[in-house]
Amino acid sequence: MSHQHTNDQTRKLRIAIVGAGVAGCIVARHLAQRQDVELTCLERVARDDHSEAGTGLNIGPNAIKLLRAHDPALADAVQAASLPWKSWRTSLTDGTELFSLPLSQVADNDGVRIRWSELYRVLREGAGDAVRYGVTIKDVARQADGRCRLRYEADGQTRVLDDIDLLIGADGRYSDTRRALSGAPAMRQVGVAIFRLLVPDTSGGLIDDYEQWFNGPHRLLAFRVPPGHIYMAGTFPLEAGNEIAAQHKSAAALRRYYTPAHGPAGAQAAWLTDTLCSHVDQIHWARLQETEAGYLDADAPILYLGDAAHGMVPTLGQGATQAIEDGCVAAGLIAQRLAAGSANVREWLAAFDTARHERIRFVMDFSLEASDTLFAGADPVAGSLKKMQPPFQEKLRRLYRDVAPAGAAS
Repeated sequence: MSHQHTNDQTRKLRIAIVGAGVAGCIVARHLAQRQDVELTCLERVARDDHSEAGTGLNIGPNAIKLLRAHDPALADAVQAASLPWKSWRTSLTDGTELFSLPLSQVADNDGVRIRWSELYRVLREGAGDAVRYGVTIKDVARQADGRCRLRYEADGQTRVLDDIDLLIGADGRYSDTRRALSGAPAMRQVGVAIFRLLVPDTSGGLIDDYEQWFNGPHRLLAFRVPPGHIYMAGTFPLEAGNEIAAQHKSAAALRRYYTPAHGPAGAQAAWLTDTLCSHVDQIHWARLQETEAGYLDADAPILYLGDAAHGMVPTLGQGATQAIEDGCVAAGLIAQRLAAGSANVREWLAAFDTARHERIRFVMDFSLEASDTLFAGADPVAGSLKKMQPPFQEKLRRLYRDVAPAGAAS
């Protein structure tokens, strides 16, 4: 089955989105309401399949600020499924506090703490029938006229969507769309192993808002998310480029990494370590890495959003946060240009890149800078105290407050 146009002068603008993740859902929700757009949003998983989202995340105040300006109802829905993120506290694993920062000192509003699966549920419900689930992309290609074509399988049938005026690749860090059309982006390992775990909250109130605990460069991180769960993550130095060997993943290794050399662990770190060791077979493992940022393709009307455009280290919790920023700015800019009577997709893309390029470069660089306490040989005490000094605090204010209004572009 192939979609064809009979009159290119009167047809709607054809926009296709690959991936109903964070950015994809925000853009799909907005464009589905327009009468001048023919929208197709394709997602490979089933509607209620969030099986790959068994962890939690913190979303920065900057994303909540921009989402509220762009789509107050969606912001309300996200916050209703979340707990507020109000503070950032850092200690040693023996319980010695290094700093406690109320986000109100550097942000205009709270961030949120939420399960990944709940974020997906809220955003996908918000996108409604704009998303087609259970789709397998078979091929994505450029046409001779510069537009794009998708071949996909849904409900046992192969379909073709051609003459795509704007293709949005929002299919994650390992984006098949970007790989097929623009080439896989360069990826850099930064020499840190990371793991994640989501468990029922049996801490008795020990764990609540966003906190970190260091034992040398070995870091634990945890916070409470609804409904009654604890999300925890940990890092430790890893020789750059190396895989995470099995001996690093054992309960004995985890206990060694986070137990102070002199004296007992504090109550919080002790509970976290015991919980990790008793759930070691459920831990999700990865390595800190970043990919070369790029929103555009020079030769086709393609826009990459979220992790497909910029895989960054997660130290400041800006992965999903920047996907929200991407989605809000893209949806707002497209609406702005269409309302002005412009169908010049290449001009839209240039304007989006202008609006976002400097911002995303700052966020990626700052996230890597904030990872300094995670590397081999790092001094977490000195590094943490440095984060309370004016230069770092000013960057936090820029991160959390200086978000462009929806649709802003020159």
